[in-house]
Amino acid sequence: MTDNELIELYKNGNDEAFKKLIEKYSSSIYNFTYHITGKNNASDIVQEVFIKVWKNINRFNPSKSSFKTWIFIIAKNSITDFLRKKKQLNFSDIKNYNDDYSFSENIADENLLPDQMLQKLQDSEFLNNLLEKLSLQYKTILILHYQEEMTFDEIGKTLSKPTNTIKSYHRRAILELRNMITTK
Repeated sequence: MTDNELIELYKNGNDEAFKKLIEKYSSSIYNFTYHITGKNNASDIVQEVFIKVWKNINRFNPSKSSFKTWIFIIAKNSITDFLRKKKQLNFSDIKNYNDDYSFSENIADENLLPDQMLQKLQDSEFLNNLLEKLSLQYKTILILHYQEEMTFDEIGKTLSKPTNTIKSYHRRAILELRNMITTK
């Protein structure tokens, strides 16, 4: 069944349909949350996400976005709220990202392509240590793209940013990772 069919069933009184949505998305939301907030906080935030989904499912509009995008927006907002409460994230980090264009980022590179480089990083502990050094914005985009297999368009909708900005941030994140790897 599609997400929209499950939502309609739930709205018509079938509680099992909501359980199926939880089963379908709980591990993805947990992984996303875990990589940003850490193990100790991920379960609580995931629970909060599904409570918000349950409370607001009647407001979900399938013509505006997919359910996957909608639930990841809720997860992103829950993570942001959590980090603000813990004062681990400055408000300026959320609102004021530098969108300037850099000519050097668009010069062809004869080294490995970003996807090839990420595939070569098979040691997950090493990769997790590198990801921890990235800004929250870059880390979020890489997790959503490579782990949750979201398109740049879906990530843009989730983070309320234009697709080209997401592509630019992705490129910058890859360049930053590449720089960290070559300096190790």
